[in-house]
Amino acid sequence: MEALTPAERTGQTGPLASFAALRTPEGAALLDELRDHDPARELATATRLRRTHPAPLVSAALGQARLRQRAVAKFGAADAYRMFFTPDGVEQATRTSVAGYRAGRFAELGVRSVADLCCGIGGDAIALARAGISVLAVDRDPLTALVARANAEALGLQDLVEVRCADVTETDTSPYDAVFVDPARRGGRGRIFDPEAYSPPLSWAAGAALKAPRAALKIAPGVPHEAIEPRAEAEWISDGGDVKEAVLWFGEGFSPGTFRATLLPSRATLTSDGPLPAPPVGPVGRYLHEPDGAVIRAHLVARVVEDCGGRLIDETIAYVTSDAPYVSDATTAYEITDQMPFHMKKLKALLRERGVGVLTVKKRGSAVEPEELRRRMKLQGPHAATVFLTRVAGAPTMLIGQPVERS
Repeated sequence: MEALTPAERTGQTGPLASFAALRTPEGAALLDELRDHDPARELATATRLRRTHPAPLVSAALGQARLRQRAVAKFGAADAYRMFFTPDGVEQATRTSVAGYRAGRFAELGVRSVADLCCGIGGDAIALARAGISVLAVDRDPLTALVARANAEALGLQDLVEVRCADVTETDTSPYDAVFVDPARRGGRGRIFDPEAYSPPLSWAAGAALKAPRAALKIAPGVPHEAIEPRAEAEWISDGGDVKEAVLWFGEGFSPGTFRATLLPSRATLTSDGPLPAPPVGPVGRYLHEPDGAVIRAHLVARVVEDCGGRLIDETIAYVTSDAPYVSDATTAYEITDQMPFHMKKLKALLRERGVGVLTVKKRGSAVEPEELRRRMKLQGPHAATVFLTRVAGAPTMLIGQPVERS
């Protein structure tokens, strides 16, 4: 009689069966073996493994191995290779550094328990538990809930994380100190831009947050400011210069109507408790400052202008210029050596004269593609430069310079 596969022994079918098979000793051993596998050799690897393992288990293990490799960027190798993922879970999960920062804000306010609604594969629940907070993690998808539970167990956090497969709109959150809501922002056709098309809709999530003593509501960083609940403190978070998310904070300890940009890993912040006046516009000075994306999303570029004593180079472009040096975690500074009207041949001649072989191209307000510009420059030489393709007082302009080194 032919032996049963791990999936057949569980009595489950489909994705649930595949996941159950991965959690058997045979599945765990396969995942360990595939930790460092080369995706380019996947066909040969699959052929070899199918000689000694059931084909469905091999397929599931290879798929999970690919997801773990992708997840390293968000979770780090130590966690990613112990955790389990779904394709949507990897895509939508919060980066560990961001989740840890958010959990820290809750912990600093004395929050000891959180209802994590739409928990996904459990990334935020893990961060909250590691901050010493007990978590009810809720997701309506059975496979996702199983993965979240497995991840809590894999990381030794099962005593602090209870996972429940349920509809978040029917979950009683009253016993908890705080609520965290992360609505799904992707559908069958990709990313969802209308907040009311989130699952659940932003209006429901905001209502659930307002009922709790404290709450955090994760939203897309590109959300229109007019869609933001006025009773929330709005925070945009970047990590290493890349904008990762926006969060609406509600309840005691937060500041309704405040807009905040937080920059990880330094945790530097810029804030404003209301709309800022339009910053001045003027000629390009010796220095150009490129605000962090979170600063731009939070509409706090005027704060940078104020702090550095500078001005915008164009009223529609988020480049700040100053005559004096200015160093801040909120910006990247460049010393400008040349300014000229946009002209490819003149730029090529200048770069050849300077011996520029490495060119960084940045653009705001220009339709030129950086790769196309680099290709046409035919760069040669030992030196490096940065060129900004932008507008100055409405005119297409090229600015050439060098990054300012921080002391």
